Amino acid sequence: MPEQLHLQRQFSAKDFAALRAFVQRLPPATIARTYYDPDDDEHASTPGAMERYLRGMLATLVDLAIEHGSTVLADHLKTSIRRHGSANLTAGALKMVEEAARLAVATPAATHGIGMWFRPMVARHLKGRGIATLGDLVAYCNARGGSWWRSVARIGPGRARRIVAWLRRHEASIGLHVEADVDLADPLVAADADIIAIGGAGAQIAPLERIALREVLNGSKGINRAAGFPFFQAHDDLAAIRAYLHLYRDQPKTLRAYTKELERFLLWAVTVRGKALSSLLVDDCEAYKDFLKLPSPAFVGPRAPRSSRRWRPFAADSLSPESQLYAVRALRAAFTWLVDARYLAGNPWKLVRDPVTVEREVTLQVERALPEALWNDVRAHVRLRSTTPGNHHWRIVHALMLLLGDSGLRREEAAGARREALHPVVADDGTELWALRVIGKRRRERTVPVSPETVEAIRAHWRDRGEDFDTPAAAGPLLSPLVIPNTQTARRKHEGDHRMPYYTNALNRLIDWLRRRLLVELETLTPAAHAALVHMSPHAFRHTFGTLAAASDVPIDVVQKVLGHQSVQTTSIYVQAEQRRVMREIGLMYVKRAASE
Repeated sequence: MPEQLHLQRQFSAKDFAALRAFVQRLPPATIARTYYDPDDDEHASTPGAMERYLRGMLATLVDLAIEHGSTVLADHLKTSIRRHGSANLTAGALKMVEEAARLAVATPAATHGIGMWFRPMVARHLKGRGIATLGDLVAYCNARGGSWWRSVARIGPGRARRIVAWLRRHEASIGLHVEADVDLADPLVAADADIIAIGGAGAQIAPLERIALREVLNGSKGINRAAGFPFFQAHDDLAAIRAYLHLYRDQPKTLRAYTKELERFLLWAVTVRGKALSSLLVDDCEAYKDFLKLPSPAFVGPRAPRSSRRWRPFAADSLSPESQLYAVRALRAAFTWLVDARYLAGNPWKLVRDPVTVEREVTLQVERALPEALWNDVRAHVRLRSTTPGNHHWRIVHALMLLLGDSGLRREEAAGARREALHPVVADDGTELWALRVIGKRRRERTVPVSPETVEAIRAHWRDRGEDFDTPAAAGPLLSPLVIPNTQTARRKHEGDHRMPYYTNALNRLIDWLRRRLLVELETLTPAAHAALVHMSPHAFRHTFGTLAAASDVPIDVVQKVLGHQSVQTTSIYVQAEQRRVMREIGLMYVKRAASE
């Protein structure tokens, strides 16, 4: 009976695509690899199992088509079965069979695995983000809005639009709604969000650049406003905050940090405390200090673009004591400036004690440094992979890794390093090195040595970019993306000869990619080496430089200058770490000697 057939076996749109390929004589192994995921589809585990599944599917559909199709189609199929033992279909005949057998098509459900409806590559990357079912996918999109796809590898804006459109078409059967602001347009080129007025009924939360304070909370009549004229023009608290942040317009990292702290405090003041910033007193500041320990759920959410209504000031439901301390000190400094500029009459934060923190014995995580043997293995492996034609990604990673590990750069310094600041020098003994000027912490400029191996890696990366590293007019970032995203914003940034460097966070992703590849490709890793790779980060290479320099008896003041430490005491941690390593190795030697006697 056709009803029994329908209950026994259901087929997805992916199955029909695979069957069309089968009718066109594609090998079952190719079909399994293209359309299925062995983790979700047992019938794709071997070519034989794949062929049996497709032949069974074809037989089921033919039976349904004979039962529900036209008389002409039914007669054609019966004749084909009598002659060949099974229906011998062309692509055109299969299309008619599909139309007649639509009641065999499975409808998507929230509990269906991702692999049932999406091709293996897409399903694999979605699973990598913890998305196992269609219900998980809808929840993931709804939690992150139009930019949900940015955190999923190989899911660009085009594929994201198709996935969201498919989810919307099947909302009825899935039983879950994809929210309206999971926009099908590229979120990078979406129009700016409307300004949100804060301070009335139904409090909303939005970032600093998108808010307008209602008069009752804008601070124009704040009780802590200075009586005399201010040294800058600001009618309300929002203008005063922007004037303060404008001081750091040339320090993007500091600007981001201070913006985060001030907008958190302002939003808390007007939505939770119900007071203007310029009306807050000491008890209000104490209450905010307690709030930092456990922000309310309305202030916490997954990372989202600042243009999204899902944006929240906090990404975690609690802050570490160190982060709480930083927030209090940043706010105290901002209020001090507002008092000095005669916008505020007094600074309530001066009477608020700092949050209690534990003073760390060692502030630098030097234990993250790679052991010398592992560092040499990593260098050799990456160097070998970089020599293969077409391995552009390995060459980018090779140049980045050596900038960090051979020159001790911070990731921000590596991202901002430019060709104009790199030039060859000859040491007193005739050794040829390169010198690179970088802008480090606190906007301090310093010069670091760059090894010939690093320069050669950078030179190879430039060849991939189609640029001549050695021309006298060579200019631009040392490291830059080879592939430009297909968005209007990205194209504008890279238009003409204006090449953009990597963003700092992109360097994290490059090193994370390297870490995953090394864990798979490096053979005979010891447990200690494996643990070191698991925790490898961009800063681990900087620590590697410091510890190996100390081990090579490089004078500590030289190491300090290269690393850009403000105090020699900070650099001495690397010496202490090396001394502990020496003692540990000698101790092991004593133990082995005692055991052999």
